[in-house]
Amino acid sequence: MHMLIERGMDMGLVTKSLVLALSLMLTLSSAQINVKQSEQIYRSDFPKDFLFGTASSAYQYEGAASEDGRSPSIWDTFTKDKNNTVDGSNGSISNDEYHHYEEDIDLMAKMGIDAYRFSISWSRLLPEGKGRVNQLGVDYYNNLINGLLEKGIRPFVTLFHFDLPQVLQDAYGGWLGPEIVDDFRTYADTCFREFGDRVKDWITINEPSVFILLGFNNGSFPPGRCSKTIGNCAYGDSGTEPYIAGHHVLLAHGAAVRIYREKYQPKQGGSVGMALSTAWYVPMTSSDADIMAVQRAVDFLIGWFLNPVVFGDYPSSMRMVVRDRLPHFTPAESELLKGSVDFIGINYYSTYYASDHVPPEDEGISFFSDMRCFVSGFRHGISIGPTAASSWLYIDPYGIFNVVLYISKAYNHLPIFITENGVDEANNLSLPLNQSLDDYQRVQYLRDHLFHLNQAIRSGADVRGYFIWSLLDDFEWISGYSVRFGLYHVDFTTLKRYSKASVRWLTEFLLK
Repeated sequence: MHMLIERGMDMGLVTKSLVLALSLMLTLSSAQINVKQSEQIYRSDFPKDFLFGTASSAYQYEGAASEDGRSPSIWDTFTKDKNNTVDGSNGSISNDEYHHYEEDIDLMAKMGIDAYRFSISWSRLLPEGKGRVNQLGVDYYNNLINGLLEKGIRPFVTLFHFDLPQVLQDAYGGWLGPEIVDDFRTYADTCFREFGDRVKDWITINEPSVFILLGFNNGSFPPGRCSKTIGNCAYGDSGTEPYIAGHHVLLAHGAAVRIYREKYQPKQGGSVGMALSTAWYVPMTSSDADIMAVQRAVDFLIGWFLNPVVFGDYPSSMRMVVRDRLPHFTPAESELLKGSVDFIGINYYSTYYASDHVPPEDEGISFFSDMRCFVSGFRHGISIGPTAASSWLYIDPYGIFNVVLYISKAYNHLPIFITENGVDEANNLSLPLNQSLDDYQRVQYLRDHLFHLNQAIRSGADVRGYFIWSLLDDFEWISGYSVRFGLYHVDFTTLKRYSKASVRWLTEFLLK
């Protein structure tokens, strides 16, 4: 732990790094992968006011891409090139929730779901990115929100889930332009004004590390930017642009939270947070170098956004490595960000091994070369846990316990929602429908993760809700329709929904 502390560093940053490291070491002491099945778990094991929900996002669900005044998002543009998704698909129709939301609300109500997390399409609400409000977009979200409330389902609304209006990307480079901060503030203000009388739970940004790293470091997400040494991108700089975009995301978040707290929260009484992509990391070996690599992975991939919104600045480990390529907050900006979340959203799917990695000189500078950490699902050829359909998803239910306790201890014991947790199966078109509905791996996945989440709550974490990804099979970004995360199977030709075994299990669970 002492290796984290650099002489002459600001003592506030030292203290934060030490808190993170101490918390990490405490959890690492029990970080061996737990492969045994969990004990039985019931809804009654959770606090009485604990919320069970499902999650979705606008581009992955809505469809109706060119209907009722919606303008293109960067995902509409990106998926025009069929080489950008594994199956050449796009989300222009997906599961068509835009025309099926009433049916989908009924499906949730029959299961006994408490809450539904969805995102608003910025392009549908403000087709020019700012200025004119599209009343048809307002009407759709009003109908969705009112329909949920009529069935006793609490709406959790995400303002941004990857789908930036293309017009803003064209105008100033999207998240690379400082103009995005004011435009996001205007967009957030519109949402709070139109829907905040009924929506009491807001998430500003979903998984900023994902859309920034894949969009500006690797180039596999829109806007498809990266250094030539990293990927086949026409433009970009993987050593600077991820940090610039991330900085603007944080300032946009802070601006939205300020306007909510000053203008709306006193009357509306809601809360606002951010949803972070998380994973748990286990040292590849017991060496000091690999243990330090785990700490760097946590700092770079979790602390990158959580530290600023809780403490007001980036992790000191990032500042030490990235130096002047990592933008600085002014004192006013730091104050704006510090304490700017009422809760923390955790998206957890998987656990990985982490080892120290010194990048070769010809690799070039990038976010991951700065992190100096090699992350893998395998050690000595053996997987860290059972694999799912997605190559990145290694099943480790114990990881949710570790992540939740770590974040709780390191970040002031703030309230936590598990804003995403789920597992996928391959979209096997040759499989008979009845066999496609037998998703017993998902049943086991959900049961085991809920068991270990409950253990984290019993260990002191203030977790207030759990959202399954996802209610329906959907468009899964660059994976297209090659994988299925839904509790409900969707026939993407007829758009009919079919309940999987996990629906029966979840319905019974929510009754007990």
